[in-house]
Amino acid sequence: MSERSPEEVLWNLNRGALATRALGVVADLGVVRALAAGPRPVSEIAHEVGADEETLYRFLRALACDGVFVEDEPGVFRNTEASELLETGWGEFAHLFGGVFYQAVAHLDASGTSPFVRVFGADFWSWLEAHPEERAAFDRAMEQGKERRVERLAPVDWRGDETVVDVGGGNGSLLVELLQLQPGLCGIVFDLPETVRDEAALGDRVEFVSGSFFERVPEGDVYILSTILHDWDDEPATAILRTIRTAARPDSRLLIIDQVVPSGNEPGGGKWLDLLMLALAGGKERNEAQWRELLGAGGWEPSRFHEGLIEAIPA
Repeated sequence: MSERSPEEVLWNLNRGALATRALGVVADLGVVRALAAGPRPVSEIAHEVGADEETLYRFLRALACDGVFVEDEPGVFRNTEASELLETGWGEFAHLFGGVFYQAVAHLDASGTSPFVRVFGADFWSWLEAHPEERAAFDRAMEQGKERRVERLAPVDWRGDETVVDVGGGNGSLLVELLQLQPGLCGIVFDLPETVRDEAALGDRVEFVSGSFFERVPEGDVYILSTILHDWDDEPATAILRTIRTAARPDSRLLIIDQVVPSGNEPGGGKWLDLLMLALAGGKERNEAQWRELLGAGGWEPSRFHEGLIEAIPA
């Protein structure tokens, strides 16, 4: 594969916002569902989803050049493996990235502060609470990739009969998946009361407990923070860790599923995700040294760093 030219590097970065918005639009329109039975003329798709035919064609043509949809013949499109993912949690991500995330990022600057409150009049979490449909989309999006997050827990030495508290666990999908693999465990999903969930789907071994992790968390043997701390700057992230440390027993363990940003020029999705966290909530991704400092301030001592997983014990 030939190395990209400097112009191509910059063009791909500059057009990124257009791709994000286009993907969000077609996801919200339901184009993938309209193509579920096979290739169709864009005129039929546009009529079905309520879009302007020429404009929709231009969206699909652009996305097809990056492997999302295929134009089999002039004006006739079909799905690809990539577009079909939009019928999973990736569709919720496309909605968020092309909508509220897109608007927040458009106002990101180098001041060091999140633009979200300035743009929307409330912090990200309060805004989600005030917009239940967006909260539901967010919770469904966070379910995406639960299998990979559970895989990250594979190196953990489970003791067999522990109570696992998933702090900020959303709809419980991660914990349910984990307990299927570890039949001796039971669990508690701890999150805000407005979290969209199906408690019946949690099963007999999982309980949902509502509350704020800035105030208290339930007692448990193992605490999981799955992509939670990156939502927060150091001061509130430290407060979350201290809340858990207060509830934890001397032999409790903390498992953090989050990025450890690589050094230097090494590629890493966390380096881009870091900017999104800044735009939405003033959060940040962290390198190993920053994780060690944060955990120490929160009353924890890191015991092992894995790929996408940090194990810690009470300090």
